[in-house]
Amino acid sequence: MILITGATGNLGKATINSLLNKGIPANNIAALVRDESKSDEFKSKGIQVRLGDYQNFESLTSAFKDVDKLLLISSSSEIVHRFEQHKNVIDAAKETGVSHIVYTSFAMKDLRRSSMVEDVQYHAETSDYLKQLAIPYTLMANTMYADMIPMLSGNNILEVGVSIPAGEGKVPFLPIQEMAEALAVVLTTAGHQDKEYVIAADTAFSFAEIAELISDILDKRVTYKQPEVDAYIAQFVQNGFSEEDAAYLARYTQAIAKGEFGTNKSDVKDLLGRSPISLKDFLGTILSK
Repeated sequence: MILITGATGNLGKATINSLLNKGIPANNIAALVRDESKSDEFKSKGIQVRLGDYQNFESLTSAFKDVDKLLLISSSSEIVHRFEQHKNVIDAAKETGVSHIVYTSFAMKDLRRSSMVEDVQYHAETSDYLKQLAIPYTLMANTMYADMIPMLSGNNILEVGVSIPAGEGKVPFLPIQEMAEALAVVLTTAGHQDKEYVIAADTAFSFAEIAELISDILDKRVTYKQPEVDAYIAQFVQNGFSEEDAAYLARYTQAIAKGEFGTNKSDVKDLLGRSPISLKDFLGTILSK
């Protein structure tokens, strides 16, 4: 049995679909959800639905019964609670006899020395805890989602251009779907225990280069502008984001500007047996919608 935590999120759903596309029987896949009312899509496909909450240890030990492999998708709750929630999941997995935990970590040059360390160090803490507990594990250090580029690039790219204070820093953006396929490979094939993979594109792009890609795609000049951080935050707040969430996104742009995502490593081609989709082709797909 393969259990996917965070199953109702974008990465969770995409991973479940990738497992099904690989021919894994639906009744051999379990989806962990907090709210059963959001599980109809899984039930309609024959996927087992397990109720559990990262903060409720007993619910997790109940949900993990008969599970062999577990995908721990990092929590999306308040950052201060994330490591303790992950610890609950890992402890419950150990108690119930899960034989392999796959964790979605984060790909940066140094999580503990990042300019946004308070936002990302829980990934390092979770990875360390997994290793200390001596449960077979695989760490999947995911880069930033390519799917986020339009949102990060500001309002109305077609009219006002790409607007983000990211300097000339580069990110090896990768689509969620490619990450999900890599996860499905690790969950269904042998030889991945106690290994760490960087799930990122082979090539990193700056937002200036992304503006050029979009220009080529649309056959229209799209400029790259770098607003002040305060103005960038205000733009998100105007669009309905909370001050806290807007500031959180802005911290990512500053980490990008400082080159913190340039890991210069990717294991995606080896895992998938092919090169991932190019950023230009991916942007062409989403901009055409």
